Amino acid sequence: MAACLSAGLGLAGCEKEGGAEEAGAEEAGRKMDQTAERMGNQLEATKESMDEKAERGGNYLEDAAITAKIKAEILGESALKVLQIDVTTTGGVVTLSGTVDSQLSRERATEVARNNHGVKSVENNLVVK
Repeated sequence: MAACLSAGLGLAGCEKEGGAEEAGAEEAGRKMDQTAERMGNQLEATKESMDEKAERGGNYLEDAAITAKIKAEILGESALKVLQIDVTTTGGVVTLSGTVDSQLSRERATEVARNNHGVKSVENNLVVK
């Protein structure tokens, strides 16, 4: 009987140890899930940041292309002097600055800029001299 009691207590001890091991495994599993979730969130945030940077880079290239095309068209206009007109583009908004010889040249520069693909608006800061 003592042997049975001793064996029974031994089994009970094993069950307790097994229960502690299961609780530890569950806790480890929870921690792994939390870590995976945090890493997933960080990965998503990094992806969004990269997408934003790529978009900004793309916008910069589009703006540079718009500026170059407008400058080339101004160069082709006999009434306009490309060295007198500064063209900048930010977010599709073209800004013209500098000096021109007449109001007609000022208006023509605006028209040239406005007629380009990707131009959202034109801010004409040209001064007639």
